[in-house]
Amino acid sequence: MAGDLIFETRDDAVAVLTLNRPDARNAVNDDLRDALVAALDIAAADPEVRAIVLTGAGSAFSAGGDIAGMKARLAEPGDRVAAKGWLHQRRNTHHLVTRLATLEKPVIAAVNGAAAGLGADLALACDAIVAGRAARFMYSYVLRGLIPDGGGMYFLPRRVGLARARDLVFTGRTVRAEEALAIGLVDRLVEDGTVRDAAVAMAREYCAGSPTAIGLAKSIMNNSFEMSLNDVLAAGAAAQGICYASAEHRAAVQAFLDKAG
Repeated sequence: MAGDLIFETRDDAVAVLTLNRPDARNAVNDDLRDALVAALDIAAADPEVRAIVLTGAGSAFSAGGDIAGMKARLAEPGDRVAAKGWLHQRRNTHHLVTRLATLEKPVIAAVNGAAAGLGADLALACDAIVAGRAARFMYSYVLRGLIPDGGGMYFLPRRVGLARARDLVFTGRTVRAEEALAIGLVDRLVEDGTVRDAAVAMAREYCAGSPTAIGLAKSIMNNSFEMSLNDVLAAGAAAQGICYASAEHRAAVQAFLDKAG
């Protein structure tokens, strides 16, 4: 897969998806969005892929929504904009974000430059964020008269707390890499030029675990803020039953017993 998205499957079970519109700072248009959803579906279905890295070509991670689409919206008759925009959100933007966030495999964002608007939301929808020192996060929707529509209002408070999320959304200000690390917006800060390799290394760490256990744990933790303790324990008990029967668990226990004996 090439064009707007580069899909590389490595021999270490890590798939690297690269947003490939560097001249547009990897702004997300319809073609790129559809290609990314298709790539995520392929990676999800491939048993050889155990973890995924999402990054951007050139000097940016993603500048967000494509400005051409915003310009076209201005030409729409007023009575059509709301309904058409709502359908676009539900069928396109929300479908992409949900697919990214709920994939049963770990997804790591390798933020190599600016992540603005929808670009910042895509990074937040990943399980972990590795950033270079040139990384910049901008929840700039308010500067365009908009609200975060790519899951940012869900993911951002969970990463940095509600009060700080309000500040970032209300101001649309730029968060530089050092601040992003300090407030928990990113998980690891590395030198520029090493971001992709560092994200792949993190993905490789995740590949060492049971894919069944990781997928189940991710699905429960994604919803745990909305669940009671009893709900989490009940979901965990059901998931553990699946783990007990998995080939990975049986092999790990047998290996432990063989070593102990």
